[in-house]
Amino acid sequence: MFMGKYVLAIDQGTTSSRAILFDRDLRIAAVGQREFPQHFPRSGWVEHDPEDLWNTAIATCKEAMAGAAARVDDIVAVGIANQRETAVVWERATGRPVYPAIVWQDHRTDAYCRRLKDEGAEPLIAARTGLLLDPYFSATEIAWILDSVEGARVKAEAGELAFGTVDSWLLWRMTGGLVHATDATNASRTLLYNIHEGCWDPDLLGLFRIPESLLPEVKDCAADFGMSEAGLFGRSLPILGIAGDQQAAALGQACFEPGMVKSTYGTGCFVLLNTGQIAVPSGNRLLTTVAYSLDGTATYALEGAIFVAGAVVQWLRDGLGLIESADETQALAEAADPNQEIYLVPAFTGLGAPYWDAKARGALFGITRATGPADLARAALESVGFQTRDLLEAMWRDWPQSAGSGTVLRVDGGMTASDWAMQFLSDMLGAPVDRPQIAETTALGAAWLAGMRAGFYPDAAAFAQTWALDRRFRQGLDREQRDRRYRGWKDAVRRTLVADPGA
Repeated sequence: MFMGKYVLAIDQGTTSSRAILFDRDLRIAAVGQREFPQHFPRSGWVEHDPEDLWNTAIATCKEAMAGAAARVDDIVAVGIANQRETAVVWERATGRPVYPAIVWQDHRTDAYCRRLKDEGAEPLIAARTGLLLDPYFSATEIAWILDSVEGARVKAEAGELAFGTVDSWLLWRMTGGLVHATDATNASRTLLYNIHEGCWDPDLLGLFRIPESLLPEVKDCAADFGMSEAGLFGRSLPILGIAGDQQAAALGQACFEPGMVKSTYGTGCFVLLNTGQIAVPSGNRLLTTVAYSLDGTATYALEGAIFVAGAVVQWLRDGLGLIESADETQALAEAADPNQEIYLVPAFTGLGAPYWDAKARGALFGITRATGPADLARAALESVGFQTRDLLEAMWRDWPQSAGSGTVLRVDGGMTASDWAMQFLSDMLGAPVDRPQIAETTALGAAWLAGMRAGFYPDAAAFAQTWALDRRFRQGLDREQRDRRYRGWKDAVRRTLVADPGA
């Protein structure tokens, strides 16, 4: 019989750290959240102070515990979800970072990636890792640190340095430097991990000139990751679950069966399609990645990312001043003239999957003298639905058995609060869109991993039965209307692209 009451989930994100206590029934008991500074030392460079990541993560844990009046003896286990790909390199002897964390949004290694592409390296990388050669991923960030920080490469080759994505950095600090480990989902985002063999790939380590001694041990997502130092919370706590944020969200959405798909709407949008134990290669410039690894067995996913989802609403507010809060977009969209078909392609920083055109820029099509704020708000929300269909269409081409009438999209993230946007998403996909009762799916996934490992929560099959629907949105447009609108979107994108879309 468990004496504990809660599982503590750390959700370390790109702009803030959060901690959530989940009770025995997987209900939220308390939340702590703190933002931290973003650093932009040069154009295209994005950095975090690793100490900020650490300090805010621990502070929010204490806030959540205080919010529930929870004692340390009430905590059964700790789970971690984290911003993926962000790279931290630190000294093993002191725990001191040798350079700020290079964030997944950073583009300082663009030229390095282009050179490797020109040398023909991308096919090997894609075959082994399922990823594209892009600054988004950790390997080129690690290589940059080793080559740019004085003495770093010599120390790395002598085994004196450690690399980690943010989960590894937090784990190292929580265990007092006793554990240097990660999980398979985070490892699969580095450009160094062979997702088929389940190990660091020696050929890729050689390509990027990265010593294997720098890298963490790779474990299942639910595993014994060590014990926290007693001084942090007053007693050592077992750390039993780790997953990258998007994979954790898929777990929180209980997407355990092949063909299940989730979409997270934050600043951007990330769609993951469970492909089971088949690592489906993409012919449409999507990513093949580890969805999760349990009991020594990897489950794979196709992943697509769009750069601008919630950010398009921020643009309406901060860039154009059309709204004061995101809540206003729904009423504006409802008031828009249905006879005006305005297309907004929000390529503010280029286009992500499946186009991957970094040079594309945003554009508006179809505006008239009658176009007003309501029409722009509607076009902004519609752009998210159109882009999601782009990703799903690419996934269905890559894995045709996933297409068809059985598709249901499970959604989470801030934009899902808009009923109008979710209804349009369902209309555009021609498929049901399910919004869950628990919106904090990323933290929920991390909590379930840790609690399941502790025996506090049920296994995957029983956990899936606890998933609860808030609302299902059903398509209201007929196929002809849906496809006509989508053709208009595709034409707008075609006019916006600078590079060959390749799809």
